[in-house]
Amino acid sequence: MGFDQYHEPPQELSQEVRTFARMMASLIEEAEAINWCEQRMSVEKDKKAKAIMANAQKEEFKHFGMNLEFLLRRKKEWREELKGILFTQGDIVKLGEKAEKAVD
Repeated sequence: MGFDQYHEPPQELSQEVRTFARMMASLIEEAEAINWCEQRMSVEKDKKAKAIMANAQKEEFKHFGMNLEFLLRRKKEWREELKGILFTQGDIVKLGEKAEKAVD
């Protein structure tokens, strides 16, 4: 198979790490799809076509969220750090620095 998602020999990686790599690849692919939809919608003149693109983007965003949640359930330290950043108010950089220190 012609997948370039591994930086180490796949046969040497555990099943857990291989699943992690697949989910990371899926997360990246969903983020790219969200971006492509955003760009297409920004230039689309036909309202019906734009509505279809918006619907597709919404699906991609849901998939992105599901992939992220899967990963966060397996990386508890990531979840803890993101709790201090996501769905909060305030300066994002400062919140990130504070969250990072809290996990370290």
